[in-house]
Amino acid sequence: MRVCAAAPFAPDDAPFADALRWQAHDIVRLRRLESFDNEPAWVHAAFARAPFAVVRRAQAPAGWIAIGLRGAARNERYGTWARSDDIEVGLSPEALSSLPCALAADRAGLPVFVALDALRRDTSSLGSFIWGPTGSVGFELATGMPTATATSDLDLLIRIPNHLSRNDAQCLQARLDEHAAHAGIRIDVQLETPAGGVALAEYASGKPRVMARHASGPRLIVDPWAL
Repeated sequence: MRVCAAAPFAPDDAPFADALRWQAHDIVRLRRLESFDNEPAWVHAAFARAPFAVVRRAQAPAGWIAIGLRGAARNERYGTWARSDDIEVGLSPEALSSLPCALAADRAGLPVFVALDALRRDTSSLGSFIWGPTGSVGFELATGMPTATATSDLDLLIRIPNHLSRNDAQCLQARLDEHAAHAGIRIDVQLETPAGGVALAEYASGKPRVMARHASGPRLIVDPWAL
């Protein structure tokens, strides 16, 4: 996040109380938004338009969850905190992948939604995985707010609890690159591994170590499944 509110709890409070219920990239609807000092002026106006937030990777104790808010502009991103009791409903990326695209024709025709629809129908690419859209596409599907644009990337999350070979990662990346080229967009995939979020493109590239994004912070590791 470009800006982040100071944590409203002590650093040594027990973390991960809600980690099994809410995971990074889930989209949650909130009944209210906590206010913190020095938050950007656009934050509460954006929340009034769409009372939704995206769960982000950060440690939080019982009763709290780390969230990110989106504003109207690309640079309006704010990391903050919500009380777990204020969450009314949540949607995971994989839940969004199975939702029908109930979009107006002008929205459904955007390249990212065309690409998403093609991936849903192409079971040879992602059919064996648990996956779903994140980013602007996921936010629009969850909230109904027009968020994606004609130049948006299609951001995807794939849950990979078990080892994925480099060769399989390269084959998957190649298939997704074909879909991206056909739609004229970028498809950016994050693998959700036991070590955290790992970029598919980075893992498929064959680098000896990859960046894993974890709630405790990013780290370079050799094998995201060797824990």
